[in-house]
Amino acid sequence: MKEFYADLHIHIGRTRSGRAVKITGAKTLTFSKVLQVASERKGLDLIGIIDCHSPEVIEEIEQGIVDGEITEKIEGGLLYRNTTIIPGSEIEIYDQNCNGPIHVLAYFPTLKAMKEFSTWMGGHVKNITLSSQRIYCDGRTLQKIVKSLGGLFIPAHVFTPFKSLYGKGVRSSLTEVFDPQLIDAIELGLSSDTEMVKDIEELESYVFVTNSDAHSLGKIAREYQKIRLEEPSFNELEKALREKENRKVTANYGLNPLLGKYHQTVCSACLHQVLRDSESCSECGNKSIIKGVSLRIEELSNMNGSHRRERPPYIHQVPLDFIPGLGPKSMEKLLEAFGTEMNILHEVTLEQLKEIVPEKLASYIDSARKGTLSFEVGGGGRYGKVKRES
Repeated sequence: MKEFYADLHIHIGRTRSGRAVKITGAKTLTFSKVLQVASERKGLDLIGIIDCHSPEVIEEIEQGIVDGEITEKIEGGLLYRNTTIIPGSEIEIYDQNCNGPIHVLAYFPTLKAMKEFSTWMGGHVKNITLSSQRIYCDGRTLQKIVKSLGGLFIPAHVFTPFKSLYGKGVRSSLTEVFDPQLIDAIELGLSSDTEMVKDIEELESYVFVTNSDAHSLGKIAREYQKIRLEEPSFNELEKALREKENRKVTANYGLNPLLGKYHQTVCSACLHQVLRDSESCSECGNKSIIKGVSLRIEELSNMNGSHRRERPPYIHQVPLDFIPGLGPKSMEKLLEAFGTEMNILHEVTLEQLKEIVPEKLASYIDSARKGTLSFEVGGGGRYGKVKRES
């Protein structure tokens, strides 16, 4: 049994032919480039690509198999070099039971199952080639379809103020929209961590996953997890999410929630922090308020310290892209010396870093992976900011 690094929520902007899967403005975010960066630069063992319902992406995977670049694994998933791909889809639900739209993730063991889901999904969306689009069916029906194809069903970034389960999707419980027995894990998303959500009783039975929701190459592995598996595959991932046969998530990695884009409650106009129960912004008088994740979690918490599930550590780690002074040249030097970002973050000593980059920058990197950097709090769609030392 070994431990592997996984980021299961990565978008594609365009296919190799240049056709848009999602209008992100990221022209370099192609399927082939995502595979290359995730495997060679980031050093991830397991990735979930959540635009695989698109016929153009399916065609590109099939061509990769013909060309010998991708192989289908017996235990589920697709192998590209040293990285296993789990084909998936991000879907937006907004039925009569929702107060607002909810994003969910569905993953499938084989390309055949993904194609069957894509065919079914094509009859329930306006444009099957796009990403994260609204599906015209209710949440429970979608769950049953995913499960009938042997898939995994995970509500996405569940606390963000927009397009999430607890953001505006439900009033107080996931049972308003979903069958709780057909949920395989909960994706925490930005601005929250294990400690913050420990008092929400209905989440006690689920494993937490932390993924990047990357819409650019640099954001891949901004959040990720370490998982104990026999080898990276769909079947092993499924066992880990059910904590069977000693498979499990052993650590979650992500930004300190204070760095997240929606941590604090702010004015939608000027992003000034708004205090609890305030009906307008004290700075500009605007009455449109974006409720922060921290306040929403507080509203949902109901366990009063009676915790039952033992959770893996949630490690507050600042991504290398966030570190002040770490430019492209220094980054390339580090990658040339140590291979991948996972090696830089987990394997390399401070002394080894100092041999490649200036001492101050090496200390920044070491503080980033220990979660001890100082920063400004984020909110209203704006990330927090790492402070430069004087």
